[in-house]
Amino acid sequence: MAVEWNDEHRGALVELLKRDALRVGQFTLASGRSSHYYIDGRKVTLGAEGARLIARGVLKILREHPELAAVGGLTMGADPIVGAALALAPENGLGSLRGFLVRKQAKGHGTGNLVEGPLEPGSTVAIVDDVATTGGSSLQAVDAVEALGCKVAVVVAVLDRLEGAAETFAARGLAFRSLLTIRDLGVEPLKRD
Repeated sequence: MAVEWNDEHRGALVELLKRDALRVGQFTLASGRSSHYYIDGRKVTLGAEGARLIARGVLKILREHPELAAVGGLTMGADPIVGAALALAPENGLGSLRGFLVRKQAKGHGTGNLVEGPLEPGSTVAIVDDVATTGGSSLQAVDAVEALGCKVAVVVAVLDRLEGAAETFAARGLAFRSLLTIRDLGVEPLKRD
């Protein structure tokens, strides 16, 4: 029987993010932009309750794509999400789902892999991340798996900052979904130039 994702779970995730991940102040984002707030997603994705809630939401989206063979993304944002989703996958009818992680750069030793895990070339995959701003981190993962001949069915973020990621993915012909947006936390997105 599938683990459900409903309004109660969504509300609990909003509260966890507000309490544990949302910081107000002056921050420089991965994109290089300045922001009056920061979402430290790992404060939630690396906690038992946050991981469980996020896995439920991600798996609901993944079940809409029966062609998926694997789920993964750029390390570190994707790591706990991939692990949590895989842990709950069998009880969600996705028992054959595999995971992978994309390094920021290929290993300088051993096999020199950029993509780690049991990902078969030609597979259909989902890319996950904790926070989407411009989409750059997820696109690094997309590029890495596409270089292996894989097809990306959907990109999933826990939280969309509403600062261009959706448009970036659309321009590449990629489906994009998020469990929440920054507005769900009561914060207005940054104005884009």
